[in-house]
Amino acid sequence: MNLLIEVAAFAVAIGVLVVVHEYGHYSVARLCGVKVLRFSIGFGRPLLSWTGRKTGTEWTISAIPLGGYVKMLDERDPGPGIEKSDLPYAFNRQHVAKRIAIVLAGPLANFVLAVVLFSVVFATGVTEPVATLATPPAGSVAARAGFEGGETVVAIGDERGADVGAVRSWSDLRWKLLDAAFDHRRIVLQAHDGRGVYDFQVDLRNLPERDLDDDFLTKLGFDQGGTLTVAAVEPGSAAARAGLQAGDTLRTAGGSVIDGAQAFIAYVKARAGRPIVLGIERGEPGRQLALTVVPEAHEDLQTGTTAGRIGAALETHVQTVRVRYGPGESIARSARRTWDIAVYSLRMFGRMLTGQASLKNLSGPVTIADYAGKSAQLGWAPFLSFLSLVSISLGVLNLLPIPVLDGGHLLYYLVEAATGKAVSERWQLVLQRAGLVCIVVLSAIALFNDLARLIHF
Repeated sequence: MNLLIEVAAFAVAIGVLVVVHEYGHYSVARLCGVKVLRFSIGFGRPLLSWTGRKTGTEWTISAIPLGGYVKMLDERDPGPGIEKSDLPYAFNRQHVAKRIAIVLAGPLANFVLAVVLFSVVFATGVTEPVATLATPPAGSVAARAGFEGGETVVAIGDERGADVGAVRSWSDLRWKLLDAAFDHRRIVLQAHDGRGVYDFQVDLRNLPERDLDDDFLTKLGFDQGGTLTVAAVEPGSAAARAGLQAGDTLRTAGGSVIDGAQAFIAYVKARAGRPIVLGIERGEPGRQLALTVVPEAHEDLQTGTTAGRIGAALETHVQTVRVRYGPGESIARSARRTWDIAVYSLRMFGRMLTGQASLKNLSGPVTIADYAGKSAQLGWAPFLSFLSLVSISLGVLNLLPIPVLDGGHLLYYLVEAATGKAVSERWQLVLQRAGLVCIVVLSAIALFNDLARLIHF
């Protein structure tokens, strides 16, 4: 059943994103007076096709559903020549400004789609965890700022206490911290813990670039605070031998309070083969039990080192809040969120090229299908948010200056606009081949990462 959901969600996601992207090219091409010969969803042999009466465009759905294309009238294409009456409608005959607009239209359509989808989510409201922090690891950025755990962040400002903005959820905190981390700024987080409201100075000026990845909050010591429960126990595992059961609430480990998943996982990893006394709550509230578990040693796939593992799936129960904005604020926040994600994607890609970030961050169709299925099962709001993220990634990817992508063609036309001369066909052919090699290599890495995640090697 899950596989069917993943396949269906993936098909919907790819279908929507490709149609929007290619329709961006198509609509601007038509506005610029270019004749469009074919609008194809997918590649390869057409499975279904029809021709528009007014435009003469052939609309097709093809066999390989991993993209699409818009074929415009162009004198450079092989085959029979173009009739003289059609020459004014050929793409290559258009002014360079029109060609730039047509190329830009596809990625821009993806960004517009993301803004629209995010706006729908923000305007209708979404339930998110509040920004309550778990106890940070000693020496972490959060610990040095003075956080002890249990505080709820409600606002963020610059180091002088100005430009204060509200923090309404954990997601809100994450994006605001990411923005400050990329700029290497010192900020002030305002938080309350039931006893009062306090300001915490958070210094992100010396944060290493390599820490700016999907796990950056954990590296800063910011972990979601909440109640940790056991969701499932693997048969024959250390947790099963210790007597842990699904539904148990973890209260203490080695005498210390457990209020965050990341800290507990790190605690277990550091104690392979060493007994840990867990204080748990089972059944009726207040009924406490003490269990001793000995983590089994295994290889940590991320670090390649030996780490402890107990074989229990954990679940964090957090306080939630319904976050909803008015129409105007929804659009403004959506535009800002789209911009932040696009900039983050570009910076991450640049860091991968310079070796500051792992190529393991690249994902392919298998991972996309997996996340599409999971977000669809969570509800329409998470699925729309997922669509927005992938739409932004598609827009950013296509703007990269790699020949065969929109960004490569855009580069040709910008050179032409600056010099007054078109890039020669010989150079275009050479660069096209180099670009194709880049795309094949990137696709191979992404597919390898997908398989590695799938079979855990």
